Amino acid sequence: MLAIAWKNLIHDRVRLVVTLVGIVFALVLILVQVGLFLGFLDTSSNIVGHSNADLWITAPSIPHVNGGAVLSENHRYLALGAPGVERVERYSVFFVNWKLPTGAQESVQVVGFHPDSDMGGPWNLTQGSVQDLWREDAVIIDELYRDKLGVKEIGQTFEINGRRARIVGFTRGIRSFTTSPYVYTTFKNSQNYIGLDERQTIYFLVRLSAGADAAAVQTALQRRLPDVDVLTNAQMLDRTKNYWLFGTGAGSTTIMGAVLGLIVGIVVVAQTLYAATMDHIREFGTLKAMGATNGHIYQVILAQAFMSGIAGYAIALGVALLVSKGAESGNAPILIPPLVAAGAVLLALVMCAGASLISIRKATTIDPAMVFRG
Repeated sequence: MLAIAWKNLIHDRVRLVVTLVGIVFALVLILVQVGLFLGFLDTSSNIVGHSNADLWITAPSIPHVNGGAVLSENHRYLALGAPGVERVERYSVFFVNWKLPTGAQESVQVVGFHPDSDMGGPWNLTQGSVQDLWREDAVIIDELYRDKLGVKEIGQTFEINGRRARIVGFTRGIRSFTTSPYVYTTFKNSQNYIGLDERQTIYFLVRLSAGADAAAVQTALQRRLPDVDVLTNAQMLDRTKNYWLFGTGAGSTTIMGAVLGLIVGIVVVAQTLYAATMDHIREFGTLKAMGATNGHIYQVILAQAFMSGIAGYAIALGVALLVSKGAESGNAPILIPPLVAAGAVLLALVMCAGASLISIRKATTIDPAMVFRG
């Protein structure tokens, strides 16, 4: 049956190309839409996901990481006295204005952290190092926003809220969902840029002692600090993602796009495979005239569907990865991790098999006598 299915497919190469184009279009649409959704999730909360913090101490009921409020240094001393707490670092994420060489201004988010700590800093550095931030007025930005911020090279100086900022390094891939680029600097510098008092911060990042139970320490800290929220890194991540997903129109639009991509993909594949089966309806009549059972017909049609699905998937994945690569330099990344790629091949086979079922009934109820009619 596999040989018959293969010969059926390659007999009409034009029809085969049309079938593959339909499958490839559907799968690329689905992969890109799902990739956009995953890119949305990653961009909306990437600084939380890479913070390396065990716990976050925040102002009460903040909606997301980009919406923090001022906290007092007193909270830090109280937190340091809790059992299981090894270190508590001040951390800031705050919107300020960046002055371009033209005199125009762009909104940026200053991220202040302790460079000697492994919490809250930048990642994927392509030039410079985190330790370079100890230099006077030093900042690090992402390569993606060089043109937006008017940056051409290391050593250039700009103004943030009227204070000097010198470029000492670049990262790659640290996007900001709000379109206001992240600007990394020492916490001390961030206080100057933001306008915080010496005893103020936006967040505290907590590192637990080895072997400490995170849930127990979180509960103890919440008792010590009843006027703030104490969140695990996972909770902060979920809070931020959920806000952008369900608290804004951007999230629902992205979800709807992924769902519509799946629906349109299934419809395109079903229509394409049905047309392909109907084009070979006389061949199925010949098989029945030769004594083939309905079971044999099922096998041929499903084999054709699986072969088409695998070939279409291979092409679609290549196209989707190229699209993903091209999106790396834009504000809307398209992420296609291995798990999604693996899931796509299963989806391709299920879609093709499901679509072929629509045409199976027509093929199995055909009158073999039609083969001998003119």
